[in-house]
Amino acid sequence: MAGRGRANERVEPTFEERRGSEDFRLSAGDRIARGSSAAKGGGKPKSGKPSRSRPKRRSEGGLGGLLRRMVYWSIVLGLWGGIGLAGIVAYYGARMPSASTWSIPERPPNIKIVSVEGEVIANRGMTGGEALALEDMSPYIPQAVIAIEDRRFYSHFGVDPFGLARAIINNALPGRGTQGGSTLTQQLAKNLFLSPERTIERKVQEVLLAFWLEHTYTKDQILAMYLNRVYFGSNAYGVEAASRRYFNKSARDVNLGEAALLAGLLKAPSRLSPARDPEAAEARAQVVLGAMREAGFITDDEIKTAMSQSPTRAKRYWSGAGQYVADMVMDDVRALIGTVEDDLVVETTIDMSLEKKAEAALVDALARDGEKSRASQAALVSIDGTGAIRALVGGRDYAESQFNRAVKAKRQPGSAFKPFVYVSALEIGLRPESVRNDAPVRIGKWTPENYDQKYRGPVTLTSALANSLNTIAAELVMEVGPEHVVKVAHRLGIESELQANASIALGTSEVSLLELTSAYAPFMNGGYKATPHVVRRVTTPDGKVLYENDYANPPQVLSEQIVAAMNMMLTHVIEEGTGRNARLKGWPAAGKTGTTQSFRDALFVGYTSNLTTGVWFGNDDGTSMKKVTGGGLPAKAWHEFMTAAHSGLAPMPLGGAPYDPQDMQQPEQLSIGSIISEVFSPAEERYPAVPAAPVAPAASDGDAAGIPQMPIPPGEVGSGEATPPQAARRTTLLDIIMGQ
Repeated sequence: MAGRGRANERVEPTFEERRGSEDFRLSAGDRIARGSSAAKGGGKPKSGKPSRSRPKRRSEGGLGGLLRRMVYWSIVLGLWGGIGLAGIVAYYGARMPSASTWSIPERPPNIKIVSVEGEVIANRGMTGGEALALEDMSPYIPQAVIAIEDRRFYSHFGVDPFGLARAIINNALPGRGTQGGSTLTQQLAKNLFLSPERTIERKVQEVLLAFWLEHTYTKDQILAMYLNRVYFGSNAYGVEAASRRYFNKSARDVNLGEAALLAGLLKAPSRLSPARDPEAAEARAQVVLGAMREAGFITDDEIKTAMSQSPTRAKRYWSGAGQYVADMVMDDVRALIGTVEDDLVVETTIDMSLEKKAEAALVDALARDGEKSRASQAALVSIDGTGAIRALVGGRDYAESQFNRAVKAKRQPGSAFKPFVYVSALEIGLRPESVRNDAPVRIGKWTPENYDQKYRGPVTLTSALANSLNTIAAELVMEVGPEHVVKVAHRLGIESELQANASIALGTSEVSLLELTSAYAPFMNGGYKATPHVVRRVTTPDGKVLYENDYANPPQVLSEQIVAAMNMMLTHVIEEGTGRNARLKGWPAAGKTGTTQSFRDALFVGYTSNLTTGVWFGNDDGTSMKKVTGGGLPAKAWHEFMTAAHSGLAPMPLGGAPYDPQDMQQPEQLSIGSIISEVFSPAEERYPAVPAAPVAPAASDGDAAGIPQMPIPPGEVGSGEATPPQAARRTTLLDIIMGQ
């Protein structure tokens, strides 16, 4: 049994290295003695030498093991994450155009519109403001933006790892608002090249573009590009547009508090706009001021000064009457030079001092009398003798309505059209002293009446115009022919289509206030056409002239004698007629009132030797005002504006030679020819002839005193019905030829 047990137990020999010998043998400890405890597996070998068997491995555990495992797996995951990130970057980078083709897109062109004094009226274009160099801006602007948006802007390489980590931690914590980790360079890259969508591809491309920007441009160049292109809300792109939008000043002049407000808008331009929520904008500005102090840009004393300033309350839209001018300029510029591809400077004819006075005159008049008069809108145009527009106000408030009532609205001018009728009469030989009969008139089925529904009998043309007698104007139109009146109006500057009918005498054809005003200018400049214009010169920012107007040689549209006569007659309108509210202290002035049916429109157009100004009051929906006539609100507003416009100037007489009756042709000689043409014209083309009347009796006390004895036509014109009492009988063509 013992032998079998030994046979079943295999004993492996141990090899022990012997010094100085290469052979090996079994030691005593390797032998298995019969019946020994070693053979039975229990007990240690008798030999004193330790066993050469491999020690049992200790189990790893505890904090140290956990840390070692965390470090290990972090390295592994980091390597794999880096490989994956590199793959994503490589993939989306390959989808981008070659970096050699990258370039900064051109900033949308800006059109800077300036007054004759060089003052900026407005900026137009997609950006709404010109680009400024960093050194030209208020230093508070870049400081405020860096403090609140990217404090390590001048030290990072386009991407700020610390800022990104801070944003990740902040966004992960509950109760914290969302915080972005993009640098100014990344924001610029996004604004210049990418869409606002939130995708991995866009973020990767943003980072790559940020690296490229940092490699290609200096920090100051990047910051300037950012500040000139970033959106500040209310349709304002860039600090210049935003400064003018919210503060009505250039970014060059922005103070600390205003700079903080602008920088605060970048977080949420639309929501924080002071035009929408001034309190929220101001609260955000306080946060920016605190960030500027932490960054070391400002002191506590400067913060106290900024916080003591009243909050900015911007209107919800571009404001100021000059904006109407800017819109008009944009229409003209496109017509003059075509598509705008580069920045432009447009020099206008506008005098900003007059512009502000014109706006104030209308606003004051509407604030004082608008509600009780049921007048909600007004417009004003003022031009000089060349047609240059010196002031233009297209409505009560541009922020509320951008429709330009001075240029685009066409309304009936009422009696303000009558000067063209009287010019036509003078041109066929009548004189201011010519007498016509103010009596009921019937022209076909039309029976014009005077405003006061009274009739004055024989009156001179001067008196008829001063008192705006409708009957006399209607008679004159039929005497000279409606077509001739239309031609005269077009010659003087009316461009709208006019209906050649009898009612044109009362201004029933619609015209704009601008063209009506410009058509009065020949009376004040000696008889020359005054083409209205607002653009004086168009240049590039470096001074290259692209367009310059030339109105140095206008055509003469009225003779000196006619001008002198009209000046005298229109002066009487202001001195003793319907326009008495327009009288200027010390300044000779002339003009004409106009009121349309049911008091829908009221106008006054008048002039001095310096300016011709037209004023309109009414309602956009055409509803009637409360008995507002041209001699009321419009004449008062005209007086207020013209008084302010002429303040400090020495009074000057009206242009042209004084009126001399001897210079005028005898009326009867020309009027006979006109009447003959009337008689022989086809009936379907012209109204019946206007016959002459017997000589008026000598004037008596209280009866048309001072009226010279001249032929007076009957009050009835072309009706073929009953003869009015003022004429004993109708005269015939033979009577006229025979002098009877």
